[in-house]
Amino acid sequence: MRKLKNTLYITTPGAYLAREGDSLLVQIPEKPPVRFPAHNLEGVVYFGYPGASPSALELCAKMGICVTFLTPQGRFLVRVEGEQTGNVLLRRQQYRISDDSHDAARISSRFVAAKIINSRMLLMRGMRDHQECCTESMTVASKRLKVLAVKSSEAKNLDSIRGIEGEAARHYFGCISNLLLENKEEFFMAVRSRRPPLDRINCLLSFFYTLLVHECRSACETVGLDPAVGFLHRDRPGRPSLALDLMEELRPVFAERLSITLVNRRQVGPEDFELLPNGAVFIKTDIKKKLIDAWQKRKTEIINHPFLQEKIEFGLIPYTQALLLSRYIRGDLDDYPAFIWK
Repeated sequence: MRKLKNTLYITTPGAYLAREGDSLLVQIPEKPPVRFPAHNLEGVVYFGYPGASPSALELCAKMGICVTFLTPQGRFLVRVEGEQTGNVLLRRQQYRISDDSHDAARISSRFVAAKIINSRMLLMRGMRDHQECCTESMTVASKRLKVLAVKSSEAKNLDSIRGIEGEAARHYFGCISNLLLENKEEFFMAVRSRRPPLDRINCLLSFFYTLLVHECRSACETVGLDPAVGFLHRDRPGRPSLALDLMEELRPVFAERLSITLVNRRQVGPEDFELLPNGAVFIKTDIKKKLIDAWQKRKTEIINHPFLQEKIEFGLIPYTQALLLSRYIRGDLDDYPAFIWK
């Protein structure tokens, strides 16, 4: 099994990425530089504008380290990477499946069914652990999600799958607020909103989704798949469609579960967000490090993978699912075993 390497997240305003030998240096004004050996890294995610030296980018390209630049609020700017690697025959087969509406729908149905099952599991765990938050609407939503999971697994075309996914999202996100037990007046969600997020929990989810898509994109490239060519998400310039496909089943497990935990444990509070006059909500810069620390800590947890029946680190799930997807595309597996949270 692949070793879980680190992703370097740079959130400090004014930080600059430089190089010293085979190490990356994070230079912060009026502070000593911090050194990171490149062989321990698989990615760099940079929030801000000061940038990186050409020498540092050369080292990252040479070592296969993808560098992603985001705005301070987490919106994608640009990605820098070296030569593409991977099996050209695997990618050709990926393209054939993407172009075949029937085959693309079959894989997409697995992504969406697993997403709905994992969303329902999150609701049911909340209802079980906190009976005081259990409402009739949550019970109704849980029953409906169970039906929609079956329907999505049996759907034969992409339009039907997207319609089922949309209905499931309305039921699911309509109940998320019931799982938030602290600061309920400040942490709530009526509907999923983005670009920009219009409430604190949407803002928190968007931040973790940004981290998750980076993990999924890296996983696709590692196993030799083209992250730009998806099945559920269709081709669009600059969009990592396959990474977005892969992260669908992982959203409830990675992003939503962690967001709810941080709010309920009061590790994140209303004061950690900035509300703008136009209604947009952003995470304050000095809080991002705390969120990333929680994200990295979650990745080190050990779980038993439901298909492989092996104990792996939580952070290896995107890579494991990308590997299983590549095996299905090659014809080594009869079906794609999506990740089902237990």
